[in-house]
Amino acid sequence: MPHAISVPRRGRRRAALVAGIAAAGLGLGISGCGATYDAQSPHDARENAYKAAAKAAKDGDTDGKAAAALPAGAVDCRKAKCIALTFDAGPSNNTPALLKVLDEKKVRVTFFLLGHNHVDKYPELVKQMGQNGNVLGNHTWTHRRLTDLKPAEIRTELNHLDDEVEKLTGKRPTLMRPPQGRTDEKVSKVCKELGIAQVLWSDTASDYATTDSALIKKRILKDASRDGIIILHDLYKGTVPAVPGIIDALRAQGYTFVTVPELLAPATPEPGKVYRP
Repeated sequence: MPHAISVPRRGRRRAALVAGIAAAGLGLGISGCGATYDAQSPHDARENAYKAAAKAAKDGDTDGKAAAALPAGAVDCRKAKCIALTFDAGPSNNTPALLKVLDEKKVRVTFFLLGHNHVDKYPELVKQMGQNGNVLGNHTWTHRRLTDLKPAEIRTELNHLDDEVEKLTGKRPTLMRPPQGRTDEKVSKVCKELGIAQVLWSDTASDYATTDSALIKKRILKDASRDGIIILHDLYKGTVPAVPGIIDALRAQGYTFVTVPELLAPATPEPGKVYRP
């Protein structure tokens, strides 16, 4: 999601063009644009946790066995056909409508929050977004492309957001989605130092480029898959109206909606690691 900026009317056309180019980078970012990093799928994260627990139990390590237990109330994605619904760059003025839909549909999601003009503009919404089993993650403070920054600048982008969310909710985010999906070993190293795991995605509607809710729904359903991670943005006009239909259609296909931590469980998100379906 390109970060929203305030410009004079005469500059809006140019700003819109720049924003569009930045948004188009999302498609490139998922491939890393030549950057190198290690990524693990949710399926592999789960299986590795179970294997480690089985080995620990065999070796008589009861603590290791307990580590593979699912959190209370969590869905077992070994058995269920799980998919994670995530939203980037909130909160926005559309967030209350989204929260109402999620509450009515009894769906838990993962929000990757943006700081400037979002968290600082809607602090009460941040508190509401963290309720009902939803998980709050980090989408940086100003949506700068992290791979272009120095390590100290990356730390500032991530710590500023986490600090503000912790002040508002009492909980510090430990998941992060890099702007445009761009990450590399440098970003991963800083995330490891800060105790933050990175989360990419497998299913996007490119909702930054259309207001057509039917098209958004069609695109999401086309690429939905077990253990997938959907990315949407509630600040765009066509997105929230598409969400009820997306939820209903995927449930009809047998999917169970989970948060990103549930998708990985019993594995615990590892700081610095990149998770991608």
